[in-house]
Amino acid sequence: MSFLSSFLSNINFELIAQLTMLGMIVVAGPVIVFLLFLRGGDL
Repeated sequence: MSFLSSFLSNINFELIAQLTMLGMIVVAGPVIVFLLFLRGGDL
């Protein structure tokens, strides 16, 4: 059990959260452009 608690305390949750947010922003750009293209919007 001490291995599990030391493993969880060594994880940098702030870094994981920042990388997750960055990934969502990077993916959101092309998705929005593709949706506008499908709807025939003015790009």
